[in-house]
Amino acid sequence: DKLISKKLIIRDYTYKTKANKIYITYASLNVTVNDDILATLKNKPAQKKALLYLAKIKEASTKDLSNEKISLPTLKALADLDYIKLEKKQILRDSYHQITTKQNADKKLTSEQMTALKNIEIAQHQGKQKFLLYGVTGSGKTQIYIEMALKARALGKQILILVPEIVLTGQLVTSFKEYFADDVAVIHSRLSIGERNDTFWRIRTKQVSIIIGARSALFAPFEDLGLIVMDEEHDPSYKQDESPRYHSHDIIEKMAEIYHATLIMGSATPSLESYYKAQIGEYVLLKMPNRIDNLPLPYIEGVDMREELRMGNRKIISLKLKELIADTLAKKEQIIIMLNRRGFSTFVMCRACGHVIKCKYCDLPLVYHRRGILQCHHCDITETVPTICPKCNSKYIKFFGSGTEKLEEELSTLFPQARIIRLDRDTTGKKFAHLDILKQFKAGLYDILLGTQMVAKGHDIPTVTAVGIISADSSLNLPDFRAGERCFGLITQTAGRAGRKNKRGQVIVQTYNLEHYAVQCGIQQDYSHFYNEEILLRKAMYYPPFCQLIKLIIQDENEENALTKAQNLKKLIKDKFQDNKNIIVMGPAPSLIANFKGMYRFNLLLKTNDLDTLRNYLRECKVDIDKNITVDINP
Repeated sequence: DKLISKKLIIRDYTYKTKANKIYITYASLNVTVNDDILATLKNKPAQKKALLYLAKIKEASTKDLSNEKISLPTLKALADLDYIKLEKKQILRDSYHQITTKQNADKKLTSEQMTALKNIEIAQHQGKQKFLLYGVTGSGKTQIYIEMALKARALGKQILILVPEIVLTGQLVTSFKEYFADDVAVIHSRLSIGERNDTFWRIRTKQVSIIIGARSALFAPFEDLGLIVMDEEHDPSYKQDESPRYHSHDIIEKMAEIYHATLIMGSATPSLESYYKAQIGEYVLLKMPNRIDNLPLPYIEGVDMREELRMGNRKIISLKLKELIADTLAKKEQIIIMLNRRGFSTFVMCRACGHVIKCKYCDLPLVYHRRGILQCHHCDITETVPTICPKCNSKYIKFFGSGTEKLEEELSTLFPQARIIRLDRDTTGKKFAHLDILKQFKAGLYDILLGTQMVAKGHDIPTVTAVGIISADSSLNLPDFRAGERCFGLITQTAGRAGRKNKRGQVIVQTYNLEHYAVQCGIQQDYSHFYNEEILLRKAMYYPPFCQLIKLIIQDENEENALTKAQNLKKLIKDKFQDNKNIIVMGPAPSLIANFKGMYRFNLLLKTNDLDTLRNYLRECKVDIDKNITVDINP
């Protein structure tokens, strides 16, 4: 490095791409076909046929010509005569080319949509570029994105549309292709390296202007970005938890500044941080409080599962939800049921000694799957199901809890006539499995769509009139200050899938915390009330949006060493900022996964309203280059 800095030597790199390019050979005419040329092929009927065919269509691939019974040797013979030209052309892969729609559907805007667009225009004239679009489920937020994209496209600008989950790309691609046809590309992690490479090339060479994708689409090679849209901006999937750790919110705000682009963040349940920024004027708030055609929001009813237990119902499905499913099936309508867990059973426990079968690497309970395996949902290792307890040798091994597989089995038992399809990580392993499942459900091939959070977001299926939410409050039990926000958002978003056409939707919310304000506000679809309750708690406890957080994870193979290191680091920080009441250090406390792959882990949580000062000090302490300390800004 010193020699390089003194320019005495240079460092060079080569790289070998894993993305193979695809080429197809095309044949095209090199001459004007006339009687003289045809006379030279008098005794060569195959060549004559090929030349006359190309005279009609000018150019064709060798594959298409093969379908016309024109062989490659015939084409090579014509090329040797210089009658035709054979040329290899690179084909750029587009995994979404099969999505085709009618062009430029003439959609009449609602008065709320027109007002929102007008307000964007007024704010832009005032030099404001960041907008929070708060619209209830079914209010037509996607059409706002399209109208703004049309304006940006007319100026020759590029457009980035972000979605939180890969499962939502298909629906947005369909909507945008109505207006922009082949000017739409998709980027996400399920594409092959070759497909991503080709898509990046199409963006770099400006063959495509509208990019739709999950958070990895942020790093496409944009040159002239004019519009950035973050759909479902509240979603936690926008946070990258592995290295490099970042939040898409921070990235898009910086990108909007760099490119002088308009930024629109849309949600029916905005994150508290974003709504707070809109309240204090950092974002321009746009409201769309009504559904298109003034369709009513669904009727939501909460069911207290403690009461169900007292009445002797030990099933996953409450009596009310059972009635709703039966009624929906009788009317030949569709229902979505959301359970926020995968697998068949939550955990496996010995009834004799209480031992729970756990992952040997991260000490979390292994989840039983019906295909006969135990799987860790954190590090993905699998094990066989034991026949006896590894601790006391008892045969009384029992499965506890419920996952999507078990719920599917119970639904099949209760409603044998129902056609059920499941949407979760286990059923969407193949590249476009999620699109296929949603397409089949939308086509009416199934009555019940059962799944995890994947079914809660963004889907617009007109024939769904009912929704059931199982364990709506499970997120309330997590050690996370956003637990209430997640619970409220999940209820509101999932409920929003019902009644999006002509009939009012019905929703059953099953919960063990019916009195909790997040559950109650979710049932009443009252974001304003929820925000007012939650923001008071955040202020009192000094949590975002009133501060920013840094989580430090200190790890070591020795538990005592890890704890000592965390305590020493805490003392350093406290001593440095003892006179600064706005920098608070919490912990150390064991991580949620306290022992991961043989490493003991402790957390320090730092709260600050001066992120730069604290971050610079951590760099002085070499925290950022310590391989046994993980730094996570705004975890």
